[in-house]
Amino acid sequence: MTNDPCVTCTTFNILAPIYKRLNNKESCRESEYRAYWLSRNKSILDRLLCEGSSIICLQEVWVGNEELVDMYERRLGDAGYINFKLARTNNRGDGLLTAVHKDYFRVLKYMELLFNDFGDRVAQLLHVESVIPFWQSRNNNIQQQILIVNTHLLFPHNSSLCVVRLHQVYKILQYVESYQKENDLCHVPIILCGDWNGSKRGHVYKFLRSQGFVSSYDTAHQYTDSDADAHKWVSHRNHRGNICGVDFIWLLNPNKYRNPLKTSWNEAVFGIIKYMLRQASLSENDAFAFLKGDNLGDYITYSGFCQALCQLGLTGHPDGLSTEEIADLWNQADKDGDGVVDYGEFQQQIWDPTQSEQSVETIDERRDLTKSSDGQAIGFNIKNAVLFPPEVEKGLWPENYSLSDHAPLTVAFSPVRMPCSQPIC
Repeated sequence: MTNDPCVTCTTFNILAPIYKRLNNKESCRESEYRAYWLSRNKSILDRLLCEGSSIICLQEVWVGNEELVDMYERRLGDAGYINFKLARTNNRGDGLLTAVHKDYFRVLKYMELLFNDFGDRVAQLLHVESVIPFWQSRNNNIQQQILIVNTHLLFPHNSSLCVVRLHQVYKILQYVESYQKENDLCHVPIILCGDWNGSKRGHVYKFLRSQGFVSSYDTAHQYTDSDADAHKWVSHRNHRGNICGVDFIWLLNPNKYRNPLKTSWNEAVFGIIKYMLRQASLSENDAFAFLKGDNLGDYITYSGFCQALCQLGLTGHPDGLSTEEIADLWNQADKDGDGVVDYGEFQQQIWDPTQSEQSVETIDERRDLTKSSDGQAIGFNIKNAVLFPPEVEKGLWPENYSLSDHAPLTVAFSPVRMPCSQPIC
């Protein structure tokens, strides 16, 4: 990808044989035919080892099959990688595998995050340090460490699962933020890899963008967050036959100011509420009336708000919004704290928040003004990003592609010195 010294990272959902249908038949799976899954996974490993990325993040690894796991661990280990695997909860059969090349990084700590939710999803967090300094320097404050996350979010089978998926990302960011605070790591770059099961138009994408993360592939190709650029590339053909871009390598540099996590979370949930109300063909006035419920006044009460969330399917079940989360949403909506949400507050805080109307570039410019010059850190420039096969970079899915139902994404990062933002932690 590049001749310059850099850090490369590959993310790839390799399609577990227990999920791969043969001849489009629901009852016939690749896992029943050893020769098929063995050959395909050998080809996947050939490609990964030929690519030779510093960091490899895999999803849908068939961890329930010892032969397949042994093959991955042996071949990656022989090539110089340190491997970490994590099965999904409740014996789902598949899981994650993250491999870090020991010539590039030493692993300082490895952690596992179990969501214990509807989808039995999990995440891996690795705290790594470069083996060779990116630059020789007398300044010991220049940190050469990275936090890496590998995950696979729940598939959005219906709109009620939007909050579950958002919860999964929220838990990851909470965990990362807590780890940063405990270990004084506020000035290290964060790389989030995986199958996010959602496109650039989804709530998860917008939530991560609101936290300062950038999509490495889009940045490398100068694609914006606009609808016009939303379908320039794809990375997955799902079981419904739809093609979409769902595989991302997200980057958060230490010079990016981060909004308070809870504020971004609340804004993301309000976005889901608005989306569901619009899906029900409710206008702005009708949506306000729906949230009011039976209240005769020209305002929304807390009880009416709770009842509306229940009717939307966002509460009343184990994976829905908690009582504490609902209270946080209400406190943000009730801007003047008078105990009710009038039409102006509804409009400003729920239906049409001011920040959502700003371009990402404008928000980034505002954040840049908050940079502190009292320290430096090492972050990354995104040098290049490539999807395979080449057709997917044009928004097409080739019929002769057989490695997986996902395209591997590889990104090259170039280390760069940068000023630190005022840390949120």
